[in-house]
Amino acid sequence: MIVTQQEYFNRQIQLWGEATQKGLQDKKIVIVGAGGLGSTLAMALGTSGIGEIHLVDFDTVSGHNIHRQIAFTLQDEGKNKAKTVAALIESKNPFVKVQAFDMRFDAFAELDNQYDLILDATDNLATRAEIDKYAKQTNTPWIYASVEEFNGQVCFFDEANFEVFNISDHKPGGITAPIVMHIGSLQANLALRYLAGLPVAKDKLYYLYFNDEGELVTQKFGMPKA
Repeated sequence: MIVTQQEYFNRQIQLWGEATQKGLQDKKIVIVGAGGLGSTLAMALGTSGIGEIHLVDFDTVSGHNIHRQIAFTLQDEGKNKAKTVAALIESKNPFVKVQAFDMRFDAFAELDNQYDLILDATDNLATRAEIDKYAKQTNTPWIYASVEEFNGQVCFFDEANFEVFNISDHKPGGITAPIVMHIGSLQANLALRYLAGLPVAKDKLYYLYFNDEGELVTQKFGMPKA
């Protein structure tokens, strides 16, 4: 099946016009982590018209994680996550260039690549601290996200200080699949608005959780500047 960009991105063109959609083609982003959050981000942003997407993950697909990692099937077990997601996105969108980096973030940071936006899809604060350092050194904004149980948090870091987070070895007791997709979708929406030139609230932490009555609660906190 052969489609044009105008046909493929028709709904978004209706939203913000051809000029904005064409502008996305010049954008280049990196998603650090290709697991639960990374899968959601790649699926959402990989088909939105962004011209080039890089994926960083040294890990392989594990059966016990597939329930919340929507880019994988049981047949992908044992494969590198970044390479598997990259192949899927390119099979869905003929207008995007996706490159996978099968390596740890510290090695990736030495490659001296330039991006319009960095997206955190990792699962530990230590690596996020490295992302923040890399973002500050390259003067690149980045979007943080984390999930646990029935809650999650997202923040568009521009001038805020990530060091307010306690760098610890805390491990979540469990994670529901829908909250991963929910937080990843919020993160992807912030990213797409920013790349499309629409207003985005920066340096504000969004904390979302379900209370004991099952009500979704959203809290917002201003982040101190670095």
